[in-house]
Amino acid sequence: MADFIQHHLDKNPESIEKLELGNSVWCERLPSDRYKVLREEDTEPAGTNELNDEKRDGEYLCAGCGLLLFTSEMKFDSGTGWPSFFRAVDNHVAIKTDFKLIYPRKEYHCARCEGHQGHVFNDGPKPTGKRWCNNGLALVFSKN
Repeated sequence: MADFIQHHLDKNPESIEKLELGNSVWCERLPSDRYKVLREEDTEPAGTNELNDEKRDGEYLCAGCGLLLFTSEMKFDSGTGWPSFFRAVDNHVAIKTDFKLIYPRKEYHCARCEGHQGHVFNDGPKPTGKRWCNNGLALVFSKN
């Protein structure tokens, strides 16, 4: 999978080419736990992913296609058990409304492969007031 991600790293963030693969290809490329999160919009249990405690300088890439979504400078400890960020890289995520818990939530996906990442809430720190609450399984960390 690392070679697949390296090959698809974004060279020009202004023009993101969509990556459209069939379900069978995604099943082959992704381990089942990542597949469930990225392709079936599952949520991993809180506190189960090591990226929640990651403190090194680096970048957080979509585990489906390698698109840069966050940097370590955007990360904060939300106390929720999921990696959280106060902003995302501009134009690298797409937001839709999710009604799975009856009330509407803002769900976001990778702008390139449409892999499910998590939800964005309005209870984050300054300067944005946003909390981009991400599934660790949906990310790959690349140390600077």
